[in-house]
Amino acid sequence: MSSADFLYIAVHVALAFLSVTFLVTVVKVIYGPTLPDRILALDMLVAVAIGFIAVLGIKTGYTLYLDIAIALGLVGFLATVAFARFILARGRIEEAEEGRPRLVSNPRAGISLSPEGGARSDASEKTTDAGRT
Repeated sequence: MSSADFLYIAVHVALAFLSVTFLVTVVKVIYGPTLPDRILALDMLVAVAIGFIAVLGIKTGYTLYLDIAIALGLVGFLATVAFARFILARGRIEEAEEGRPRLVSNPRAGISLSPEGGARSDASEKTTDAGRT
């Protein structure tokens, strides 16, 4: 077996593994039980896309593909950080008694969850309390 044959087989095996990983990750994005699970799956999709680009760069011999993969990695990292900040501002996820995730409000966010299930602003409570006195 020559090195060209080995490279041909390795590229196609890598593309097959990346395709299966891509499909499993898309299922996780669609059916992930919580928002952080979906965000991690989106980050994994970026990593799989970088893998596809790298394998295509090796297959074709163009080094420009590797530059594109590096740029995609930077954009994916920034998107993950932005999503993480969004989750921190929104609240944290805890498990309820039923085994389903529920959102617990962040006291710094200025929004609390009422017992009826709706969200209310802490600012509206302050104005009503001030109006009563």
